Amino acid sequence: QVQLVESGGGLVQAGGSLRLSCAASGRTFSSYAMGWFRQAPGKEREFVAVINWNGDSTYYADSVKGRFTISRDNAKNTVALQMNSLKPEDTAVYYCNAARAPLIATMTRGYWGQGTQVTVSS
Repeated sequence: QVQLVESGGGLVQAGGSLRLSCAASGRTFSSYAMGWFRQAPGKEREFVAVINWNGDSTYYADSVKGRFTISRDNAKNTVALQMNSLKPEDTAVYYCNAARAPLIATMTRGYWGQGTQVTVSS
């Protein structure tokens, strides 16, 4: 199994930036696709971004494309989400995810962190 712990959330004004980090522990971390999901109050959890096992492929939700960047450092067992030009609608709890394939259906059945709150004020 993989254990995931998110950090870096907080309060930021619209147009600002935050960098989320996810620290992973467990065996065979580098073989997992890593991603981020988010869940706003009263809404279902939604996909944000994913990166494959070696970091050579990424995919983003349309709502964050061009503003967010996902990256990973397998030597440090971490994955990050750089969030720029933040909007109030980005407000949500952000969850780190690990899965055996960079597919949303597979990620949904994968491992999850506890989440970190991101609040964007207008």
